[in-house]
Amino acid sequence: MINNLLFRRLSPYLLLIASPLYAATLSPVDYGAKCDGITNDAVSIQKTIDAAAAQGGGIVSIPAGHKLLSGSILLKSNVFLNLEPGSKLIGSIHPEDYTDSIFIQAKHAENVGITGPGEINGQGLLFLGKEGQYIYEKKPWRPRLILFEDCKRVKISDVSLREAAFWSLHLAGCDDVSIRGISIKNSLKAPNCDGIDPDHSRNIRISDCSVECGDDAIVIKTSHEFAKYGPCENITITHCVLTTHDCALKIGSETVSDIRNIVFADCVVNMCNRGIGILMRDEGNLENLVAHDIIINSQLFYPEWWGASEAIYVNAHPREVGGKLGTIKNLHFSHIVSHAEAGVFIQGSEACIPEAITLSDISLTITKTTTWPSRFDLRPVEELGVEEKGVVIAGYHLKDAKNITLNNCSLIWGKNPPASYGPAIRSENVSGLTVEHFSGSDAHAL
Repeated sequence: MINNLLFRRLSPYLLLIASPLYAATLSPVDYGAKCDGITNDAVSIQKTIDAAAAQGGGIVSIPAGHKLLSGSILLKSNVFLNLEPGSKLIGSIHPEDYTDSIFIQAKHAENVGITGPGEINGQGLLFLGKEGQYIYEKKPWRPRLILFEDCKRVKISDVSLREAAFWSLHLAGCDDVSIRGISIKNSLKAPNCDGIDPDHSRNIRISDCSVECGDDAIVIKTSHEFAKYGPCENITITHCVLTTHDCALKIGSETVSDIRNIVFADCVVNMCNRGIGILMRDEGNLENLVAHDIIINSQLFYPEWWGASEAIYVNAHPREVGGKLGTIKNLHFSHIVSHAEAGVFIQGSEACIPEAITLSDISLTITKTTTWPSRFDLRPVEELGVEEKGVVIAGYHLKDAKNITLNNCSLIWGKNPPASYGPAIRSENVSGLTVEHFSGSDAHAL
């Protein structure tokens, strides 16, 4: 009994001793790194990682206040890359310095990760073409900032990710991942510079993060590239602040495998072209999404950015004519406040009828705040795309779906609504529609 009591009292300290923070710390300086921000220190950093792995694990620490330029580096099992205060790890601008077009990579590793509070900077704008008024010109080659592939027990915390040229943080085929308190800041004009992309991954917790990027902020997908890793499932995204010219909280459009058991909660979304987006374009199934307590501020942007300023968007159309789709069911949205240029858009197709969708305590304020024409956006679909001519925006657009419930939902139109604003609720080919305690009217009601 005494031994059990002693163990219980000591157990918190034993856990601390076993944590990565108390593992051996190695510095690239001791392996020849110049730390001048000019010399490519990739060889020294990789030697440090290899040495930590060879001794069974440890921390590779970028010294406080130092700048290290580097090409590709490969993290290994039981090794954590730590960036001390004021430190920077800067990506090379030379393609020959990259392996697999990735700056920092871990592959088939366990108990691995990146911690802060320093900065990883991809110098992304130097990989892009001419700066346009609304978006940078794409170039054919750009490196991803970070990719964890087929890794288990991953921890990423506190670090700042800056100026990604392509996706910032990509998780492919990973299991048991904690992403907490990180800051991502990319150019709002940079195309394809997503924030966080869980792809064919499981048991993911993303919390307390700040993400600012031109493209999707956090997007859950199942891509063709990593299809061998199976479904995306058991993912929570909570307490995040997201700023983007595209979609803030997204599922798809790549849906080749199943996606299920997803929670979006307690987030604030700013400046987006779409708040919550569900895009079914491939044969995987989507089920069991809960999205609640989210504030969305949205507006229309240059049409090259996908979206039509919807607060909630659920759409199922095959990517190609004749393509097959999976199913969409059990989606629950509640306690969402939106100020945008559009509202809720739920639309299926012959290939997939979304079903069992509840909208509870949804508060929409729809106001025309930009000069961009109102539009429907069904990209990426071969025979469809962006439609502007004759478009009439409904507060709640419901089409080709079944078993939809609106409970305690509301709609307010802004002053002087344009002709492109119309009915409070549009329902076409919807079976099993239930509307209870609805507040609102058509945009031009007498």
